[in-house]
Order: sequence, then structure tokens, then C-alpha cells
Amino acid sequence: MKTLQFREALREAMNEEMRRDKDVFLMGEEVALYNGAYKVSQGMLDEFGPERIVDTPIAELGFAGIGVGAAMHGLRPIIEFMTFNFSLVAIDQVINSAAKMLSMSGGNFGSPMVFRGPTGSAGQLGAQHSQSFDNWFANTPGLKVIVPSNPADAKGLLKSAIRDNDPVIFMESEQMYGDKGEVPEGEYLIPIGKADVVREGSDVTIVSFGKIMKVANAAAEELAKDGISAEVIDLRTIRPIDYATVIESVKKTNRMVILEEAWPLGNISTELSYMIQRNAFDYLDAPIRRVNTKDTPLPYAPTLVEAWMPNIKDVIDAVKDVTYAK
Repeated sequence: MKTLQFREALREAMNEEMRRDKDVFLMGEEVALYNGAYKVSQGMLDEFGPERIVDTPIAELGFAGIGVGAAMHGLRPIIEFMTFNFSLVAIDQVINSAAKMLSMSGGNFGSPMVFRGPTGSAGQLGAQHSQSFDNWFANTPGLKVIVPSNPADAKGLLKSAIRDNDPVIFMESEQMYGDKGEVPEGEYLIPIGKADVVREGSDVTIVSFGKIMKVANAAAEELAKDGISAEVIDLRTIRPIDYATVIESVKKTNRMVILEEAWPLGNISTELSYMIQRNAFDYLDAPIRRVNTKDTPLPYAPTLVEAWMPNIKDVIDAVKDVTYAK
């Protein structure tokens, strides 16, 4: 094992795949000369040159469309959005071109490509730069959606995403790029669609994904001090969702709390709540609880940001509610 920052794990994954496959290239704003807005692509221009590390204008719709066209003709683009907030400018190309191309062409044209970049809140960035659109993309047939929570998963899942023959949405976080973690040496891939049970427990299942897994894990530590054993599951992939792993956990613990950095209406926690009651209703000893952001645009003031985001106390309160602990 070696220790890498989250950004370094992403870079290592892209470097390895670009050395392995000459059809892979990276395109986006400031990815080349500036080494990436978050230094994820640092040094890649020097190794691969301007034909494979391509700086673009501030025109997400344009370079996303170029990426789709390149993928249709046999290349494997990695399209970096400086933030997924800006992907809304390009969402027509993602949803109506990349996701539907294989189906609309009767299997004649695919879109083997990755759209990647940061998602969610990163502090005082205001309402237009702090949104989680994970569930928006996960609602789209034809896309796969990955939201890793640590450097090892970031590398293993990004390599799998680059090799996948479907378009993949790969969502990161500005607040994770400096996180450090152990990453396996050598060739290392994680299968898309397999959740990770990061902590075993017997009293309640806590499910989450992405950077807010930090909150889930910290809450589980605090709950253990009160004698509550929480099983913690990192979904890692939210399309496809590994329902089986979550269902088996709930059959063991009989209770579930879902933690998600997203508005409450129509999100991944809503979907999981439905699937658990559909497939494990007889095992539930309490109603499923969801912990989400507040149902407003993100405020700017630090105190309001703190109140808006799900936190450790929110999770602990939800767990104690379903376990009837005081």
C-alpha cells in the first residue's frame, strides 16, 4: 500500500489508463497548462502532450458535445467539469446524446466516456456553486453514476469507469482532493455497482456515499460509545445501486438511516427507502429515517452553511430515534 491524496489517486488512475490505451484523452477547462483547477491533472500535459490533454474555452456545452462525438467514433474521452454545477450548461449533451446514443442508434454507436469533477457543497461558495446533482444523473437510463469517498475507491473506480463502454458520471468533492488514504500498488480496479460495508454492526444500518461518508463514520464512532452498533455502508455507485448489500444488512440490523448531501425530494435516499420497504418490510422494526440537507438553496453565511448541511448530531438523533435509545 502507498498513501496518496484523493487528487493524486485520480491522477494516477488517468495516467495509467492513458498509458494503457492511446484512445483515452482528457479535456476540460484549465486541465493542461494550469495543471487543473484542483491540480488533479498536474504534470499530465508534459507526459501526454496537447493532443491528449486538451484545454477548452469556458463552454461546457461545446466541449461535452465534442467529447460525445469523439466517443461515438472510437475514442474514450474524460471530460472534466470544473464543477458539476456547470454541467447544467451541458446537460443536454449528457442526457440527450451520451446517455441515449447506444439506444437511439440501435447499438451502432456507443459513448464510452467519463464526465468527472466536483459536486456538492465546499463551504462558502454560494447557492449556485454548492449543489448535488448526483440523483439527477442517476435518474437517467444509459448513464452510470459513481461517487467515491476515499482515495483507494477513487482510483479503482475511475479506472473501471474509463474502461467501461457506457458513459459514466464520476463525482468528486473539492473538500476531498487533499484527503489522504492508502491505495493498493499495481493494477487495481473496483467493479462498478458494488457497495462497501466499511463497518459491521448489529443494531442499525447507516447508508451513505461520497464525502459525507465522513459524517456517517464519525457518527458510528460516537454511537458505539453509547453501546449502539452501527453497520455503515458506502454505496460508492448510485447507478447501478447495490440493493442486495443494503437489503442483507437491514435483514440483520432491522433498522436503517440514510445520510445524503441532497435536497429531500426525489433523491437516492428516497429510492432506497422504497426498495427496502418493498424487499425487506417484514424485517423492519422501525420506520426508515433519512438525513438530508435543508430544502432551500445553500446560504452563504458560515453559520447557515453549518445548519444546512447534515451533521453528526443529525445522524445520531436519527439512529437513536429508530433504535428507541435516549
